[in-house]
Amino acid sequence: MREQVEELAELKRSVVMGPEAAATQRQRDKGKLTARERLELLLDPGSFQEIESLRRHRATGFGLENRRYHTDGVITGWGTIEERTVFVFAQDFRILGGALGEAHAEKIHKIMDLAISAGAPLVGLYDGAGARIQEGVSALAGFGGIFRRNTRASGVIPQISVILGPCAGGAAYSPALTDYVFMVRETAQIFITGPDVVAAVTGEQVTMNELGGADVHARTGVTHFIADDEYGCLHDVRLLLSMLPSNNRENAPSTDCVDPADRRNERLYDLVPLDGSRPYDVRAVIEEIVDDGEVFEVHEQWARNVVCALARLDGHVVAVVANQPSVLAGVLDISASEKAARFVQSCDAFNIPLVTLIDVPGFLPGVDQEHGGIIRHGAKLLYAYCNATVPRVSVVLRKSYGGAYIVMDSRSIGADLVLAWPGNEIAVMGAEAAANVIFRREITGAEDPETMRQKKIDEYRSELVHPLYAAERGLVDDVIDPADTRQVLIRSLAMLRTKHADLPMRKHGNPPQ
Repeated sequence: MREQVEELAELKRSVVMGPEAAATQRQRDKGKLTARERLELLLDPGSFQEIESLRRHRATGFGLENRRYHTDGVITGWGTIEERTVFVFAQDFRILGGALGEAHAEKIHKIMDLAISAGAPLVGLYDGAGARIQEGVSALAGFGGIFRRNTRASGVIPQISVILGPCAGGAAYSPALTDYVFMVRETAQIFITGPDVVAAVTGEQVTMNELGGADVHARTGVTHFIADDEYGCLHDVRLLLSMLPSNNRENAPSTDCVDPADRRNERLYDLVPLDGSRPYDVRAVIEEIVDDGEVFEVHEQWARNVVCALARLDGHVVAVVANQPSVLAGVLDISASEKAARFVQSCDAFNIPLVTLIDVPGFLPGVDQEHGGIIRHGAKLLYAYCNATVPRVSVVLRKSYGGAYIVMDSRSIGADLVLAWPGNEIAVMGAEAAANVIFRREITGAEDPETMRQKKIDEYRSELVHPLYAAERGLVDDVIDPADTRQVLIRSLAMLRTKHADLPMRKHGNPPQ
């Protein structure tokens, strides 16, 4: 027995070492770590427990019978991140290019099933060449099993995809079904068809990074976070998981907070101009309000006219959705609506309270937007907010006009509390535009049209757009001193913390936007 144990230990050591040194060096030459090095960075030291390390494929033909490597090109198991269980799989490009075959897929299926059963997050580290062509339809069926499990786990456990090398063909759809996608610049690419196919079909010459690199997909909305190297990327994955619950039956972990709950935000007086047409960066407002100014922004480079971010208030995780006046004046358009809708439904699925900071002039007008389906896409954001059962607190920072007022978590669609700053303007449209519509004849027929126009603007503003109008009608719960925003939000969310304590097994999934 002792001899057999020693033989097994030696075999497992060789499996951990991986293929020949030349394959590892090729990985190094591309600026990439090995699969096991990545897992060491991602997980708490010494916590990784591997399963099916001795698995090998059974395929024959095209020389595969002579290339039966242990692990079959994917490492699977579980470990901890900040002492909470996380399930992982990591493709090993050194073995058969990390391509997915039947055994490779079955290993991923098993770890996904375990993650769902245990109610713990799943992290996939992608570095593979897509389907293993030599195994034919068996490889494609393996992808189908992954997609089905992605969908079953959606809204139940957090699913995170980390693209650290190529992720091509059918493999690209699994990350698209997960909650969050990370990519590394230069070394990571994700696309349905590669440059060679594109050139053959369309004649376009394009590099892998130009076609599906990190910066490209940060702008398309496919990836949520990008990093300059694998170290920073895996650090950010750990950070994100520290702000998410293990499953939809739990709340996100809270932390001890040294930032006083009653800290006043007097800098806000200067950060937000009174003139509603002047731009400012709403990220500075968020940083001023949340704990220690720490904000983890999602989809930073896509649809920049709305900001979506995770942060903490008094140690508790919150999701912040905010219009961004420095980009397109903060209007809602197709992309911004999709971005915010997906974020709202994701946070609702995992019990993260929503804080909405509003400064919106309306939906972006124009032929392109209408023909692109702005009504349909705007309805996604409306639906996401209406469907959300987590605590929801909104703050009108400056203006909130038209349909965008309703969509940005107004009282009428179910916000628990709506607050406003003293300079708020809540109306069907701005006073200038309203006066031009309502008093058009009087203005054009006046001896001094401009004077009459200004008179009617002032009249409309004093009657319908003054800062207390919405509060007088119960559509705003309180008009607050901006400097008190942090403490009012903390008190409001503390009051709402037990909202919907009896949650169903699954509220809803988190489908792609």
